[in-house]
Amino acid sequence: MANLKEVRNRISSVSSTQQITSAMKMVSAAKLRRAQDAVVSLRPYAEKLKEILSNLTSATGGGAKNYSNQREIKQVLLVAITSNRGLCGPFNSNVLKLVKKLANEKYADYRVSVLPIGKKADDFFKNTELHIIGSDLPKRLHKLYDDLTFEKVSAVAEKIMDNFILDEFDRVDLVYNQFKNASVQILTEEQYLPVLPPESDESTNNVVADYIFEPTKEEIVEELIPRSLKVQLFRAILESYAAEHGARMTAMHKATDNASEMLKELKITYNKARQASITNEIIEIVGGAQALNN
Repeated sequence: MANLKEVRNRISSVSSTQQITSAMKMVSAAKLRRAQDAVVSLRPYAEKLKEILSNLTSATGGGAKNYSNQREIKQVLLVAITSNRGLCGPFNSNVLKLVKKLANEKYADYRVSVLPIGKKADDFFKNTELHIIGSDLPKRLHKLYDDLTFEKVSAVAEKIMDNFILDEFDRVDLVYNQFKNASVQILTEEQYLPVLPPESDESTNNVVADYIFEPTKEEIVEELIPRSLKVQLFRAILESYAAEHGARMTAMHKATDNASEMLKELKITYNKARQASITNEIIEIVGGAQALNN
């Protein structure tokens, strides 16, 4: 059985850890509320923009051919969206594992590159063959989280779109955690480029509306597709940002509960050790007294 000093040190250490995890849980809960509000506010706009784009592309018989050009796949870009910090359970490792699985299985016959967004992905892929070398794609994208705005994400989206038009990549996929609630994150693989054709929907096909467009439908589509792609990337990063804080809040909540259970066990161990020490002292005193009497 451990001595009293060791048990006291362990109790003090676990108690300090519990205070830290509890504080991190409260901080993540506050950040989660703001991130969740941003995601919920953006979703209707992104979905409506996608719906308008689908209606227009179906009416014009196609979208902007530069972004919807389905060419032979030779080079693939995987955009891995993770967090800058850890202590959020399997949040980051799930994304990294899926990216490696896609590179080794689904796109094993193609040249695959990874564009990391977040320090965890950057640190993981920077010394591997998947890391992009000699490209004009932006680096150090973990700084996006310092001040996450649509303008900064738009600049990154424009670089990705330019590389796709220049045939640097034939397909671009996003890999990230989609936010569902504080305790559930959905690991998502989403095709970013080329733009997917509009899905046929029987419910919308029955509705025929004749609108006068100014400028023309084609010009509107040419403007909407880049804007839709920027919104799509911004939404994916916001989803990942909200999911990160939800995962961290859940992980810190579990860590705090585990620390409480450990403290209970340590206190029981401490009381047992203290009782054993007192019993030994009493035995020694009684034994010494008997020796003196004899």
